[in-house]
Amino acid sequence: MPMQAHEIEELLREAFPKAEIQVGGHDGVHMSAMVVDESFRGKNRVQQQRAVYAALRGKMDGPDGELHALALTTKAPE
Repeated sequence: MPMQAHEIEELLREAFPKAEIQVGGHDGVHMSAMVVDESFRGKNRVQQQRAVYAALRGKMDGPDGELHALALTTKAPE
């Protein structure tokens, strides 16, 4: 079953409680997320995105993953 935006946001908020988080997309398949968090400071984009994927707890893994496409923007606050 595809994930809904609020489910993605809940998982991200657990991992990044003080982050600015915006999740978009309504088809449950092609979603987008922006996560702005202080924990990203000094990390490169790959490290930041790995942290977000870890927060999603395998929901994108494999052909049976609940989330098939996530356009992801990550950064530290300005």
